[in-house]
This record gives sequence, C-alpha cells and structure tokens, in this order.
Amino acid sequence: MDIVAACRAFVAVSGHGSFTSGAAASRIPQSVASRRIAALEEHFGAKLFDRASRAVRLTPFGQDMLPTARRLVDLADAMADDAERARLRPLRVAVPETCPPHRLAALVVAARRQRVHVEVRPAGPRERERLCQTLEVGAGIVAVPEAVAAWRVPLGLAARTPFPAPTVFLDTLRSGRGRAQARRRILIQPEDDVPHLRDPLTRAGQSAGLAPAQVSIAPSLVDAAAAALDSPDLLLCSRQQAEDFNLQWCPLAGPQLQRGYDVAAGVREDLAHLRTVLYADVARCLGATGDDEPGARSTGDAG
Repeated sequence: MDIVAACRAFVAVSGHGSFTSGAAASRIPQSVASRRIAALEEHFGAKLFDRASRAVRLTPFGQDMLPTARRLVDLADAMADDAERARLRPLRVAVPETCPPHRLAALVVAARRQRVHVEVRPAGPRERERLCQTLEVGAGIVAVPEAVAAWRVPLGLAARTPFPAPTVFLDTLRSGRGRAQARRRILIQPEDDVPHLRDPLTRAGQSAGLAPAQVSIAPSLVDAAAAALDSPDLLLCSRQQAEDFNLQWCPLAGPQLQRGYDVAAGVREDLAHLRTVLYADVARCLGATGDDEPGARSTGDAG
C-alpha cells in the first residue's frame, strides 16, 4: 500500500465531506479513492469514516488520525518540492570564451537530457581559475599543460592566404635584410596567454631569429582575427577557430603546441558529469572532438 497516496485520499475526502468531491480534488476516480481509504482502514484496523448515513463523517478514530495524515501529506509535498529544486540546481560552469555559442547551447541541451541543469559562463583562463577558487561557479574548464589534460586541442597558425607548405617553420617568418619585407607577427589570443603555451612559442621564436615584437599578445580574439584577416599577420589558434573566421590553417613544425583542459569542481558528482557523461559534448565545445570515450584524450581537432 502507498500510505502517502492513501493519506492524501483520506485528507481530501474528509475535507470535502464526500468521496466524489474528494476524489475529484485529488484527480483520481472515486473507486480508487474508496480502495485507498479502505486499505488504510484495514492497515490500522479501524474505520476512518462512518458510512452509515448519506453524508460522509469521520469516526472518532478518523478524527484522531486526520492531523497526522495531513502532516504526512504536507511532508511528502515538501519533499517533492525539495527534490525538484535539487534536480534543477544549476551547475554553473566557467568555460573558455573561445567556445562557439551554438556548441555551448548543444552542451546545455545534452546536460538537460541527463537531468543536469548547466549554466555556462564564458571567461578567460585566469578568470576561470578565479571563479572556481571563489566558488562563484560550481565547476570550470581550466587550462592545464597538455600532458595532464583531459581534453587537448592542437594549435597552428592561421592566415588569410594559403600556406605554401604543409607545416610552418618559424625561421621562414624572419624578415629579410632589407626593410621591403614586412615582419609577420604571430598573434597570441588571450585564451593562449598561459605559460605552457606562450613561453615555448616565445623561446622558439627567439631561437628561430624572430624579432621580439613578432610574437605578441593580442588584447582579444576579435582583434587578433581582424589583424589576420586584414594583414599578413598570423593568428595562433585551433583549426576550428580558423574555419570560423574563414582563415587558412596550418600546423607548426615546432614547437607543437596543444591547449590542455581539465575540470575543476568542488563536488565530485559535478566533476563526474563533465568528465564522463558530457565528455564528448565538452570536447566539441573546445574543438577537441575525436575521442568520445570518457576520460580519453583527444588527439585531433575538428570543426
């Protein structure tokens, strides 16, 4: 016997003074209400209603049991409300600003299908770390060295014109002795302004003989992409980003740079959701699609 459902029928019938009206208020057939109350009476071994007259009246036993039945029904309703709020508890996730909005929307939909209410908050790499540390978000997709990453995104250079070779060697970007040849800059967008990406590229540029100003940090992705679209400058980015900006993309011969991402979360369940159930959906947002196995590391980059 479902004692909560039986008590709900008992409370409804007592409140309306009628099996018909009480059943209608509970949105159940009268026969169902009668069966539930009869089962409750059998369970307690005493009658709740006096059915001798046309009107439905509580017996003395029913009067004594009614307050407890009401408390049980109210508690069950409160528990259902709490469960709904807990299920819809928003999981606020700090994500890279480079994630395309349509892919983030697909991530939110995929999470809802798993009964997880995700709210995304795009931010730069340092801001994502801060948001996680201050608990302003429940989880964050944070930048880490690719060796310890759950997701990896290969980086290359993007330009407005096709590249003459399948890979780019940094020494080919050195300017000639004369000043007729403009120095092509490599622009690092804010998402890649992290030590494990910026420093190796800067050192490699110095070793290849590039001028210090040829490897520079752009104030924003939009500024960097605009420069690549309107000048010979090169944008350090993923293949997915290059395609989004209609730029030609080519991998570097060296150093081989890859963005690395992992999850920082205060609750183990939230960590598991992002690393396992939603692993492939997060990968698509990052441009790291290639492995759909939870916990696997992507080795390719798809648009």
